[in-house]
Amino acid sequence: MRCLACSWSRPSGSSRISFAGHLSSGFHHRAPLLLSLSFPSSCDASLLVSCSSTSGPSDPKDSSNRSYSRKWHNPLPRRRHADQMPTSRIARDWIDSDTSPVSQDSDRFTVVSYNILGDRNSSYHKDLYSNVSFPYLKWGYRKRLICEELIRLRPDIICMQEVDKYFDLFSIMEKAGYSGSYKRRTGDNIDGCAMFWKTDRFRVLERENIEFSQFGMRDNVAQLSVLELRKSKSRKLLVGNIHVLYNPSRGDVKLGQIRSLCSKAHILSKKWGDIPIVLGGDYNSLPQSPLYNFLASAELNIMKHDKRELSGQRNRLPNQVLETGSKPSNTVTSISSSWTNEEIRLATGQENSYWAVHPLKLHSSYASVKGSINTRDSVGEPLATSYHSKFLGTVDYLWYSDGIAPARVLDTLPIDVLCKTRGLPCQELGSDHLALVSEFFFEPNG
Repeated sequence: MRCLACSWSRPSGSSRISFAGHLSSGFHHRAPLLLSLSFPSSCDASLLVSCSSTSGPSDPKDSSNRSYSRKWHNPLPRRRHADQMPTSRIARDWIDSDTSPVSQDSDRFTVVSYNILGDRNSSYHKDLYSNVSFPYLKWGYRKRLICEELIRLRPDIICMQEVDKYFDLFSIMEKAGYSGSYKRRTGDNIDGCAMFWKTDRFRVLERENIEFSQFGMRDNVAQLSVLELRKSKSRKLLVGNIHVLYNPSRGDVKLGQIRSLCSKAHILSKKWGDIPIVLGGDYNSLPQSPLYNFLASAELNIMKHDKRELSGQRNRLPNQVLETGSKPSNTVTSISSSWTNEEIRLATGQENSYWAVHPLKLHSSYASVKGSINTRDSVGEPLATSYHSKFLGTVDYLWYSDGIAPARVLDTLPIDVLCKTRGLPCQELGSDHLALVSEFFFEPNG
């Protein structure tokens, strides 16, 4: 799909991103500089829209064969009521890497990973949002907050999970200069993964979707895209996007999904000349859990772990986390349990092996950039990337391979600031997850 849209200038020199809201943290890594984006209230958001589709099915669930061109003055629809505009701010600080070299802007790119909370899920799982005011759960309100946040950030690449209103998002992001692709989960599910990229910076060379149901690993999906910098054709990048199965009891399936993603990413990277890899997504696994260690170390002996404890998601009710202090360690205690032959096959990809392995050498972008003790755990990961009435912790990551490195990351929020919301989404944030944001640079020999 090729999209024509307006172009937006990239921000320079900002050290803080502010969101509408009344919360703030006492931590200031450096002198803050507010970044804002405003549109004239007189802009008409109901101008002529023209659409055309290329050959292929016209099913709106399949976006790979569709092309759109619209001309709007304002990439975001107007607010209908003045009271819809939050009047205060939430601030997140940019944290620079200690090893970031001086490099040209053309060698840098920013990636976002964001579970945006599907509209259907927010309705079906109301028990998770018992502390959230009903207006803040409405898709129209949340959609605007999510798109405003992304347009302020101006990332080059966006990996979204839990997307069930793709064309709502596409119609806005296209005006901000993005093209996109979408892969719906299989079965009766209506949400999936979506990827957007700045068309003035990247072109797509190849795309691959993964349906884990083909391997007996439930209805989750993943996306892989090979992107090339338009101004430097020697710079290519493989971006992966995944939403791993939630069910904590099915650690075998979770491990199998992650292993398969890494394996397919490795094959595609090799095909294009060992290009660097970024893997974003909601991995439904806590830091220091066996699944996290598998991603970081590339191997895991499954017989040393209970499959129900591989992700470390149990016992993460907010009150339980807060009782251990405002800085949860996210540590996990593993208990051995029996594995069936089918579970071993799903987890390891082999019939008679207890070792799950993957071929990538991965690093976590947030763990690689030292942050504040107010926002990071003992291994450097955020203390929390998701918060609702039944969970407080980190499940979202941006992993990267050799050939690139993070120049900076947008730090997450301290636990006390999150707790003041009483649960996400809220007036200022459109999802129950925080967006992870990392600016990468190509290494000299990458």
